[in-house]
Amino acid sequence: MTTSFTCQQHVILSAPRADDLLEDGTIAGRNTELTNFLEQAGIDSRTSTAALEIDDVLQQWRRRVNKRELGSAALAAFGLAEEVDLAQLDVMMAIWAPASTFGSDDAEEEVMVSTVAARLRIDPSRASRLTSDLIARGLARRTVSQRDARRTLVELTERGTAIIEAVRQFKFLVLGEFLSGWSEKELALFVPLFERFVTWTEEAGDIGNNRFPDEINAISARLAQVPGAS
Repeated sequence: MTTSFTCQQHVILSAPRADDLLEDGTIAGRNTELTNFLEQAGIDSRTSTAALEIDDVLQQWRRRVNKRELGSAALAAFGLAEEVDLAQLDVMMAIWAPASTFGSDDAEEEVMVSTVAARLRIDPSRASRLTSDLIARGLARRTVSQRDARRTLVELTERGTAIIEAVRQFKFLVLGEFLSGWSEKELALFVPLFERFVTWTEEAGDIGNNRFPDEINAISARLAQVPGAS
């Protein structure tokens, strides 16, 4: 597999010293240098090679996700593109979906604008604007919490719920068709492994500094020696 090498973190980690440039300036050469660096940090070549291949797949996945092809196709299929855009669709899903979809264990979690912001990891002011747009379009409405009357909640209207259900049905028709070509063994292996892989992102921010402080300090020192734009 040809491994892409576009992740910002990888660019930093593999940046060569000024006196230690590789003659081979290709992607393969930089990946070899990165593999050697990781091995010195205690990560064997088998694991680092797998990490590079996974990164390649994730880069391709991210580009496709950013294009939102499936969501766009669903809206187009039902003639909804003029009624709701993809950003609004995300907010509608954040309002409608059970908390477990977004990693929460609170099955009774009430949905406020702040909940939408947290679920989508967007600025609260943006979540507020998008929610207000949905309310103005008749796709969502404000309501009062049954637990605390001072708390304003948000929920989908009948029309908003119908749109979400239609988009989800479209999505799972497509995904189901794709996965129907997988064997039972492949599915049984993939699902738990994918769940396991996804969970590491919750801890990824702390792993570098906690697990590899010496390497991070060395990279920082080397980076500081490279002059910035004047």
